[in-house]
Amino acid sequence: MNAVPQNAAGAAAMVDAGHPAVIAMAKDAVGAATNPRDQAVKLYYAVRDGFRYDPYRIDLSVQGLKASKVLADGFGWCVPKAALLAAACRAVGIPARVGLADVRNHLSTARLREVMGTDMFYGHGYTAIELDGHWIKATPAFNVELCNKMNMHTLEFDGTRDSIYHPFDRAGQRHMEYVRFRGEFDDLPRQEILAIFAEHYPRMARLDDASWEQDVAGEARD
Repeated sequence: MNAVPQNAAGAAAMVDAGHPAVIAMAKDAVGAATNPRDQAVKLYYAVRDGFRYDPYRIDLSVQGLKASKVLADGFGWCVPKAALLAAACRAVGIPARVGLADVRNHLSTARLREVMGTDMFYGHGYTAIELDGHWIKATPAFNVELCNKMNMHTLEFDGTRDSIYHPFDRAGQRHMEYVRFRGEFDDLPRQEILAIFAEHYPRMARLDDASWEQDVAGEARD
């Protein structure tokens, strides 16, 4: 078997842009749009709002981190959702990578803070998209329904400026603080992600007996 090509314009093991479901989703999302910027914007919103953010169902296996797995599940956490946006962009010919950053999150649920043991989200995933010769950051993790429940600003993307988390929520309370950008990658750096979890989240596991949606509803901010 030939090695999977790993570059910002082709398919990779986890940014599986060649998967039939990814290709179909990307083509459906861009519709008749032909301009790369317009296509990227359409893909951003398709991934942001078409697939729920759920950090309680983290699967660090190769299969669990694949972009196509988000399509199959209908949800994902920040890293595979970023991989899906990158894969969808590549599927229509737009170069894209997955980036990792460390952010301090002031709005997670009590259960998630307990199992993480910190308010730092190490290795948070975003997507870097090349448009008109510039790499632009896009963050498709938080779907609009979640933002409304948690009183957070939605992240908008116009294909010209970075779209990264707001420092404050709608009420002016602290939200996200970027501490470090770890780099941008042609495929998910799984070994680095595994090392992050081993070092920073040794007590964290899949919360199969809990519901992210229910916890969010119970702690929703006015």
